[in-house]
Amino acid sequence: MKEPGVRRWLALGALAVAMLTIGLDVTVLTVALPTLSVDLHADTGALQWFSSAYTLALAAVMLPAGALGDRYGRKKLLLAALLLFGAASIACAFAASSGQLIAARVVLGVAAAAMMPLSMAVLPGLFPDPAERQRALTIWITSTAIGLPLGPILGGWLLQHFWWGSVFLINVPLVIVGATAVALLVPESKSGSVFRIDLPGIALSVAGMLGLTYGFIRLGQEGWSNGPGWAAVAAGTLLLGAFVLWQRRTEHPLIDLGLFAAPGFRWGTVYMVIVNFAMFGLFFTMPQYFQSVLGTDSLGSGVRLLPLIGGLLVGSRTVDKLLPRIGLRMVLSLGFAFLTVGLGVAALITIDSGYGLAAGALALVGLGMGFIMPASMGLAMGDLSAERAGSGSALLQALRQAAGTIGVAILGTVLATQYRSSLGELNRDPISDGVNAGVGVARKLGDPAVLTHVQTAFVDGMSVMLWVCAGITLAATALALLLTRSQPVAPEPENDAAQSVHAG
Repeated sequence: MKEPGVRRWLALGALAVAMLTIGLDVTVLTVALPTLSVDLHADTGALQWFSSAYTLALAAVMLPAGALGDRYGRKKLLLAALLLFGAASIACAFAASSGQLIAARVVLGVAAAAMMPLSMAVLPGLFPDPAERQRALTIWITSTAIGLPLGPILGGWLLQHFWWGSVFLINVPLVIVGATAVALLVPESKSGSVFRIDLPGIALSVAGMLGLTYGFIRLGQEGWSNGPGWAAVAAGTLLLGAFVLWQRRTEHPLIDLGLFAAPGFRWGTVYMVIVNFAMFGLFFTMPQYFQSVLGTDSLGSGVRLLPLIGGLLVGSRTVDKLLPRIGLRMVLSLGFAFLTVGLGVAALITIDSGYGLAAGALALVGLGMGFIMPASMGLAMGDLSAERAGSGSALLQALRQAAGTIGVAILGTVLATQYRSSLGELNRDPISDGVNAGVGVARKLGDPAVLTHVQTAFVDGMSVMLWVCAGITLAATALALLLTRSQPVAPEPENDAAQSVHAG
C-alpha cells in the first residue's frame, strides 16, 4: 500500500505548485505597472484595471466553480482550469494593448477562481485521515501564502533581465508541471448524488460578488465619498442578500448555509477572514515604505519581504507538531498573538528606523500566519463532507477573497486619510494622491524638507493603519481563547464519503 501513499503526496505537490502560481500572480504584476504604463501607453485607469479585472473575476466565479466541481468532477474542472490559466498567462505576456491585457487578466481570474476551491476540495478524498489531512492543508495553504511575497521578488528580477511579459510567462512551466501531475496522480471525485445546478443562485452570486468587490475597489481608489462606489456596494449587498434568501428556499442550493451552524466551519472561516484582512494591509504598505522611504527599487523591495517567508515557513513547519501537544485553541491564540505583536512593532516604524525593525515585524507576522492559516483551514475543512467539498471550499475561499478586497479598500482609506492630514500645508495635488507622487514631486524640486515631510506623513498613515490591524488581531486572540475547543476533535467517519465517486 506504499505506492498509493506516495502518489497522494506527489499529487499534493502538484496542487501546491498550482497554488503557487496563483499566489505569484496576485502580486507579481505590482512591480511591472510602471513598465506597462510606458510600453502599453496605459493611463492610471488602465493600470488599475490590470489588477481589478483579475480580482473581480476571481471573486465572481469562485462559488459556481465549486458547485460545478461537485456535480461534474473536481479533477476534470481543475485540469481544465489549469490549462486555461496557462493559456491566459501566454495571452497576458503577448498582449499588444491595454484592452487585450485586461481581457486576458479576466480569463486568468476565471481560471484561478476554479483552481483555488477545487484544488482544496480534492484534499479530503486524497487524505481521509484527519492528521494527514491537516498536514496536507498546511502544505497547500503555505504554498499559496508564499507565492504572495515571492511575486515582487521574482517579478523584480525578471524585469531587470527581460521584458514585462516574462512576469506572466513564469506561470507556464509551473502550470505544465501541475497539470501533468494532476492528470496522472489526482483521482477523480465528485458528489455521489446527481443534483441540478442552481442557475438562479449562480446568477445572483456572480452579480452580488461583482457589485460588492467592484464597489470596494472603487472606494479604495477614489475615496469614501465616491457615489458610484457606494452604489455598487449597495447593489452587491442587496443581490447577495437575495442570494442567501434563495439558498434557503431552493431544493438544490449552490452553497450549504447550514455549514455556518457547525462551529468548526464558522470559526475557521472567521479566523481566515481576519488573517486575510490584516495580511493584505501589510502587503499594501510595506512595499511602499521600502520604495518611498528606504529608497529601494522593486527587486530590493521584494527581497526585503523575505523575513515574512522565513517566519511563515517556521510557523507552518511547527504547527503540525504543536497541534497534538497543546491543542487548537493555544495554537490559534499564539498565532494571533504573534500577528498582533508583529503588526504593533511595524506600527512603531519611523522614517529613521531603518530596515531592522521592519524585518523583525515581518518575521513575527509570518510566524503568526504560519500558525493561524493551516490551523483555521483545518478547523473549517473538518466540517466539510465529501459531498459538498467543492462548494464548501469555494465558500471559504470566496469569503477570504472578499476580506482581502474589502480590507485593502478600508485600510487604504485609513492610511490615505491620515497621510493627507499629516501633510498639512502640502495637502494638495499631486502630493495628496499618495506617497509615490509626493516623493516624486519632492525629488523633482530637490527639496529635502518637502521629502522628509512627505515620508513622515506616509509613515504616520501607515502607523495608524497598522494599529487598526493590530486591534483587530488582538480581538481575534481573545476570540480564539474563549471560543475554540482546547483540543482538535477528529471528525466522525462520514457516510457520504463512501458515496463520493473516486476513480484513478
